[in-house]
Amino acid sequence: MLPDKDGPVVGGGKSFPEGEDLSVSLFREYLRLKTVHPDPDYDAALRFLDRIADELELPMRKIEVCPGRVVSIMTWEGTNPTLKSILLNSHTDVVPVYQEHWKYDAFSAFKDAEGNIYARGSQDMKCVTIQYIQAVRRLKAEGRKLMRTVHLMFVPDEEVGGHKGMETFVKHPEFQKLNIGFALDEGLANPGEAFTVFYGERNPWWITIHCPGSPGHGSRFVENTAAEKLRHVINSFLDFRQKEKHRLNTSECFTLGDVTTVNMTMVKGGVAYNVIPAEMDVSFDLRIPPTVNLQEFERQIKEWCKEAGEDVTYEFAQKHMNQNLTSTEESDPWWNAFSAACKAMNITLEKEIFPAATDSRFIRAVGIPAIGFSPMNRTPILLHDHNEYLNEHVFLKGISVFERLISALTSVPAFPDEA
Repeated sequence: MLPDKDGPVVGGGKSFPEGEDLSVSLFREYLRLKTVHPDPDYDAALRFLDRIADELELPMRKIEVCPGRVVSIMTWEGTNPTLKSILLNSHTDVVPVYQEHWKYDAFSAFKDAEGNIYARGSQDMKCVTIQYIQAVRRLKAEGRKLMRTVHLMFVPDEEVGGHKGMETFVKHPEFQKLNIGFALDEGLANPGEAFTVFYGERNPWWITIHCPGSPGHGSRFVENTAAEKLRHVINSFLDFRQKEKHRLNTSECFTLGDVTTVNMTMVKGGVAYNVIPAEMDVSFDLRIPPTVNLQEFERQIKEWCKEAGEDVTYEFAQKHMNQNLTSTEESDPWWNAFSAACKAMNITLEKEIFPAATDSRFIRAVGIPAIGFSPMNRTPILLHDHNEYLNEHVFLKGISVFERLISALTSVPAFPDEA
């Protein structure tokens, strides 16, 4: 295979790089759209998706959930549209890049001689968006009719917490109208032969501890200082961090999603070298697995604060409490359809709790089962990293995987309450 000459791109009357699969060309075109924070070009993504909807002859709905934040939905109606639908969810935004650390322009979608496509969003998660689209395109071209309706949803702002995207949209009447029974959303790459699936997520808690104390001159031994309390708090949190890290490193069965990560991310306080400050603050990013009792965990935080000083307080910038998990029991019809389709393709699945956060948490919070799955095996995990890439062969295999999964999930027989 020749290395990339950055040839012209697919669609809209454009031609394709010679010998390149049309799905790969479409993927690379989408990667070149700069939907990057802090100022994502969402209009470019909407124009691109409008064109795709026209090509697929699918109706497209647009809902502005917040000013300038539009959720787009393409719908392929099933032969029995009263049944619960299948949601294929993806986000259109990507995280910022430090271009000086990249081998190639992060928005050129450069393809090297091995077929590795370098671009921000190549793993997270523009690949999955195009895989959904191309799987649907193939099924339609085969003349397939699906029993259940499929909605392809494209949401903004996932990378900045989803507050103006999915978190708001799940409460919107238009979301309820979709009548979703089961959802697919993003997962992670797997460097081995297996594919990882995610059936739950850790809860992000962002917390700031306020430590007031006696001020004074920097030349004296002042009692009851903010810094002494701060040290006590930091030690409590970081001692716990060490225990969790040890648990992860000494257990065969634990993944990052099974333990609580604790990271000290900000420290604030002080006005001058020779002035003992009247208050010091420290902030932590905590990610708590669904197996942890959240009320007990908060009691532990209260205890650490009290031990540091009676006047030490805390506040949350973010505190997610929902611990819904999606069933991966073979007796569950959705999971059974998903896993049976994977078995038929000789795909080995590794089930995990997602270590970070995706829009799936908002979907699960409203009672809809969701699986996080990005079909990328033999691929290093490079989301948010420099030189993020995905190999074209892995990408193309993923389209076939989604083709089978969409067929299987839309064929799940009607539940008793749907009949």
